[in-house]
Amino acid sequence: MAEAATGATDTSLPPPPPHVVLMASPGAGHLIPLAELARRLVSDHGFAVTVVTIASLSDPATDAAELSSLPASVATAVLPPVALDDLPADIGFGSVMFELVRRSVPHLRPLVVGSPAAAIVCDFFGTPALALAAELGVPGYVFFPTSISFISVVRSVVELHDGAAAGEYRDLPDPLVLPGCAPLRHGDIPDGFRDSADPVYAYVLEEGRRYGGADGFLVNSFPEMEPGAAEAFRRDGENGAFPPVYLVGPFVRPRSDEDADESACLEWLDRQPAGSVVYVSFGSGGALSVEQTRELAAGLEMSGHSFLWVVRMPRTGGLLSSMGASYGNPMDFLPEGFVERTNGRGLAVASWAPQVRVLAHPATAAFVSHCGWNSALESVSSGVPMIAWPLHAEQKMNAAILTEVAGVALPLRPVARGGVVSREEVAAAVKELMDPGEKGSAARRRARELQAAVAARAWSPDGASRRALEEVAGKWKNAVHEDR
Repeated sequence: MAEAATGATDTSLPPPPPHVVLMASPGAGHLIPLAELARRLVSDHGFAVTVVTIASLSDPATDAAELSSLPASVATAVLPPVALDDLPADIGFGSVMFELVRRSVPHLRPLVVGSPAAAIVCDFFGTPALALAAELGVPGYVFFPTSISFISVVRSVVELHDGAAAGEYRDLPDPLVLPGCAPLRHGDIPDGFRDSADPVYAYVLEEGRRYGGADGFLVNSFPEMEPGAAEAFRRDGENGAFPPVYLVGPFVRPRSDEDADESACLEWLDRQPAGSVVYVSFGSGGALSVEQTRELAAGLEMSGHSFLWVVRMPRTGGLLSSMGASYGNPMDFLPEGFVERTNGRGLAVASWAPQVRVLAHPATAAFVSHCGWNSALESVSSGVPMIAWPLHAEQKMNAAILTEVAGVALPLRPVARGGVVSREEVAAAVKELMDPGEKGSAARRRARELQAAVAARAWSPDGASRRALEEVAGKWKNAVHEDR
């Protein structure tokens, strides 16, 4: 009776919700969709979620802004810095990323031990976390913030090395034929995969060999976007050839989460006719050369169409970090008189625009894009066709998917002249998409079809993506109940 009176033991309290740990690699392209996954797991499935980021290589202010948009019920944690001073001075960015994540994974343990852990979810840089999950008896999943076809490329690397001796690295074939995807030319294969002598290649092979130890994969895509690839992975999952792959996207950040300082862009768009504006942006890390910036400006002017252009600092000597640069005034690099000549039908803004709101605005008709997967999904979700202008990482592969598989973009390829896209090519591409014509009309029609697929079939109550995430959530909850 004394215990009951004092409340020392209270069996009436409900058990704590199952806990999912989501670990993001550095970069907005990784964190944004993972944050949206966290939001879904909390609001729709009742999990306790901790989003884990890694110190170094990211802009802390950008990470903080993204994480602050999450509900208060989503916990956040930053893994402590790890030593990287033993790495070679000339090591590439991709190798640094793999090493940083690998060395950070042991610090995940305290965030998992002691809670009713339902799952550890890493992204494709963080597969060493799968070994920690297995050790702790927790389901381990890999989240792909990009296309399902990206998994196919990694699988191709692994299959190519079946029977290879230790330290032997083989080049992927040219073209690379993937299930359900257009054949990838050598130049379309993601950075780090093209040359077996590239130090990143060894990391890719090592990561891919861990895939068989995953309990499943979550992919930020949906069946209508990559139907052939989705079907191929469904068959492989059913026959046990590969862990199950769940297409749970598209994860697009809510419009309300974007910065409030947006009135100038939207007020300008409000004054433009419906379907008249070309939006131009190359993502947070999309730095063009000074020459390319000027050619793009001239091409937009030549096209005769209205435009909203997010101008970022150009490369002025050597490659910038893929996280982008935030210093200086990018407007200083525009051609003399450009702003004055295009006043009224064009708006150039420095560094940032509320992209989700811009793409959803009735005035926006097309998107000149670097083909980052987040941007592509934001465009598709708003029914806006694209001009594909990939720059680095996996963007050239994304461009192939968007142009040749999804049919929602028109390609733009640089001429041989130093890789610079001329003003004439820019103007022609804009006109081809904006003016009446067979190719532009087909891309616009396909954009509307994919927008309808997102609205009606992906995240509707009975949509494929919602059902896929419900299936995974059910597995995680059952695993926790069995442990209890």
